[in-house]
Amino acid sequence: MDTINELAADERTARVILAVASEPGDAVTGWMIRTLGATETVTRAVADEVPAEPDGDTWQRRLAPRIDAAQARRVLAETERHGMRVLIPGDADWPASVNALGDHAPVALWARGDTGLLAGPVWDRLTMTGARASTGYGEHVTAELVQSAVADSRTVLSGGAYGIDGAAHRTALTSGGPTVAVLAGGLDRPYPAGHTELLARVAKEGLLLSELPPGAAPTKWRFLQRGRLLAALSGTVIIAEAGFRSGSLHTAARAIELGRPVGAIPGPLTSAASAGCHRLLRDGLGSIITGYDDVRELLHGVREGAQRAVRERAGLEVDPLDQQAPGQRRIPHSPAL
Repeated sequence: MDTINELAADERTARVILAVASEPGDAVTGWMIRTLGATETVTRAVADEVPAEPDGDTWQRRLAPRIDAAQARRVLAETERHGMRVLIPGDADWPASVNALGDHAPVALWARGDTGLLAGPVWDRLTMTGARASTGYGEHVTAELVQSAVADSRTVLSGGAYGIDGAAHRTALTSGGPTVAVLAGGLDRPYPAGHTELLARVAKEGLLLSELPPGAAPTKWRFLQRGRLLAALSGTVIIAEAGFRSGSLHTAARAIELGRPVGAIPGPLTSAASAGCHRLLRDGLGSIITGYDDVRELLHGVREGAQRAVRERAGLEVDPLDQQAPGQRRIPHSPAL
């Protein structure tokens, strides 16, 4: 049998080993991979001497007991058995937008379905998420926006949960559009169990995605870290309903950190399910969404910002109108003759 260092000689396998041993968003592991490469990172984790890198002692003590050649082989076998693929940076269908997470980027991604859905520009994708304990109002407006997004050739992402997430996935599928479910556990363990059939359909007609290997169970930390992936994969995050402490607000916060626009749908003033949306709007952290035109404007802003950045890097002149937000743009009138 191959030793752990022999297995880790392959970059993809080394990343699988590290994904099994570390938790999502582990910045020290991310920094080590970026600095040394995945193969050398595995070597440092199991070496007798303590790594000289910052926090190397703590990092090694945390990871080393979880690095096991037999476990790595089991994960690789389960990946193949369940028809999954392991994506790593450098693959043609690796979603480049997650690289914006820096040292918090995923070590690897497990995928089942159409990975081509992640190939287009980020402004072709939006995340629609919100309360698990959604109301009929929240599910209705979610369905309306998702139907319009599908008609506008956008890919709809969500987290596969009950409530708004489920409404977003179901509407995309029934509308004949693509949808991506980003899960907080292994793809072989559909969660929640009540969405097993829905997630199977997403895998067949869209894409299931996770940074956790087969067999991994969802945890509170992993749910929170899943939010950063949804934010990084999307041009905008739209919150349909959210309680004052809803986990979907964490996804919105990650989007804001990445410079991605956030939209919030207002609800009845008396609805606790909309308190989080109203908080985003009150604090100026989200744009009000009154219809799909507002969502489209946010996505257009992302596209124009990316194009402007390309022109600036190329040293090309920037149109003064590009310095204004889309809603502020006015073509100056010519003086009357």
